[in-house]
Amino acid sequence: MASLYRKIMSLNPKVILALEYVEILVGAAIVGLTFNLFLLPNEIAAGGISGLSTILHGLFGWSPAIVQWAFNIPLFFLGIILLGKDFSIKTLVGTIFLPLVVFLTQNVEPPTSNPLLGALFGGVGIGFGLGIVFRGKGSTGGTALIGQIIHKFTHISSGISMVLVDGCIVILSAVVFSLEKALYALISIYLTGKVIDIVQMGFSNSKMAIIISEREEEIRQVILNEIDRGVTKIPGIGGYTNNDRPVLMCVLDQSELTKLKQIVVRVDPAAFVIVSNSVEVMGEGFQT
Repeated sequence: MASLYRKIMSLNPKVILALEYVEILVGAAIVGLTFNLFLLPNEIAAGGISGLSTILHGLFGWSPAIVQWAFNIPLFFLGIILLGKDFSIKTLVGTIFLPLVVFLTQNVEPPTSNPLLGALFGGVGIGFGLGIVFRGKGSTGGTALIGQIIHKFTHISSGISMVLVDGCIVILSAVVFSLEKALYALISIYLTGKVIDIVQMGFSNSKMAIIISEREEEIRQVILNEIDRGVTKIPGIGGYTNNDRPVLMCVLDQSELTKLKQIVVRVDPAAFVIVSNSVEVMGEGFQT
């Protein structure tokens, strides 16, 4: 996987750009199809302009695709005017293509009428699709842009602004549909965020160990010879003694963690060890 990633990154910039557009189109297609399969038929307004289109569809029977176009395209140009940013053509592509997929798949038969299943699979599908769009360095517009506009004029952070906008949509869905449907929408929003992170950063089994020991040289040698992992010595100073205390840092697979702990206990039972998850590791010996 790591070699494939490096090969892709070494391609001609035009090829890379074309692949990014493919990711945006594929991701937007997944989002649009998921919306029609799971969220809309179960009246789950999971934030964003799509959530607002679900509410307006429930109230007036308006076409969700038309509603999304009607809000997203003016928002795109409003963002250019108010924010003065160089919005890429990728954002416009995602903004136009997502409602198009919603329009083309509006008559598909939903696989379930259970709102819990709709929230679960809808959240996963939306997160998966948006994650692919973001990997292509694109966007589908919506509340992210609204959050940026609110931030510019109120100085409220963009993240908080997005939460406020999505929160208002969820509250409105509780009024229009039911409190239960709004709670399902919250589940879907949570899953969407988690799946986006997974798609962008991947599943990581890597761990980072920080080892503080008076016998750090012995531990370093054993890690190199018995686990066959690299280890870095970082200069450190004891906070209590004010003496030099080198710190060892080692990144390894989860399957190797137990062996590392056994080694440390064997060499120095008094050693201080900190283990944390490594979200992403790039380099020799690790996949990206």
